[in-house]
Amino acid sequence: MTAGEPTVEDLLRTLAPQVVGVLTRRWGDFAAAEDAVQEALLDAATQWPAEGVPRNPRGWLVQVAGRRMTEQVRSEQARRRREELVAGQVPADRRSAPGADTTDEGADDDTLALLFLCCHPVLSSASAIALTLRSVGGLTTGEIAAAFLVPEATMGQRISRAKQRIKASGVPFRMPDATHWPARLDAVLHVLYLIFNEGYVTSTGPELRRVELSQEAIRLTRAVQALLPDDAEVTGLLALMLLTEARGPARTGPDGELVPLAEQERRRWDTGAIAEGIELITAALPRGPVGPYQVQAAIAAVHDEAPTAAATDWPQILALYGVLSRISDNPLIMLNRAVATAMVHGPAAGLALLADPPPALVGHHRLHAVRAHLHELAGDREAAVADYRAAAHRTASLPERHHLTLRAARLAARAGRGEPDDREAGQC
Repeated sequence: MTAGEPTVEDLLRTLAPQVVGVLTRRWGDFAAAEDAVQEALLDAATQWPAEGVPRNPRGWLVQVAGRRMTEQVRSEQARRRREELVAGQVPADRRSAPGADTTDEGADDDTLALLFLCCHPVLSSASAIALTLRSVGGLTTGEIAAAFLVPEATMGQRISRAKQRIKASGVPFRMPDATHWPARLDAVLHVLYLIFNEGYVTSTGPELRRVELSQEAIRLTRAVQALLPDDAEVTGLLALMLLTEARGPARTGPDGELVPLAEQERRRWDTGAIAEGIELITAALPRGPVGPYQVQAAIAAVHDEAPTAAATDWPQILALYGVLSRISDNPLIMLNRAVATAMVHGPAAGLALLADPPPALVGHHRLHAVRAHLHELAGDREAAVADYRAAAHRTASLPERHHLTLRAARLAARAGRGEPDDREAGQC
């Protein structure tokens, strides 16, 4: 592929939920469709790099996965009753996969329909979110486990049980009517939020960002906002994504290294996305009630409106984190609030908030990274170096590990040379 084109891996990640949606709509079996698509993705990952990406890659995947579905139905005797039931429900002209070069009616809506299907109220909120991250977001079980702060094996079991409940429910694959949206909306928004976060701050691997994930989350959130234009939280989430993604181009240096917020070249920020995000959150806040996505968007807007890091209105940000902590139990909020507290009342006050962290944060690399940052602001180099090293040891993101290790090394070197403290360390 030429420069600027998506990699095969990126393309498959984007197409997977669309193909699952097509097959689920046709065959009525979500679990079997996902299994068939996984096999087709493996075939594509093997063939496409060597033979080239087909002219219609989605049609190719639909055709190959459709054949797998047909083979499964024919080879498994225990599923004959289901085959007859499906055959009676699906029109004859929709039972076979189309040619690889044909288009498919309704395909543009399949990812959104799959999103709402996975967030069905028959599932617990945690299970619905985990399943959707796997099927729609394309995240690995390990990445989802990291987002939930639970072991990978636990998350694998949760996803497997969710698939079985969807299968047993007999829920038809289609967009629910408007009366059913409220029951699924919280889970849908949480899923989109987590997909975006994984794209903006990749939890594992050599890349800091996975732009295709964050862009897909924005695309789907726009689609949900088009369905519910008067919902303040939907609008707040879209604003949050735009205001955050606007900083993306400045988050990496020439060699792909992480650039903390305080050190970013703000002229590289996307002013169009910032303007749209501010307009959206300004319109959403008066509608009420105020939810966590609106508050986070307001915080992002304060950061984006500051012409320099030094000009950031930290008292306003701290006040907004106070509101956010009262309406959300996300333990990561405590970390951000501690930084804001330190910027307003001094690093000792920020560290005091982290003296007794919730169990989910104990041993987490972000807790050590924030402590290191606050110790550095306080001039406690020894403690800062220890926490930077602990954070580097615990993160699975290679750019983050490199950044934290380098920070620790620089601090240790300055201490060895007896240089004065650097109180301008930036946030990650």
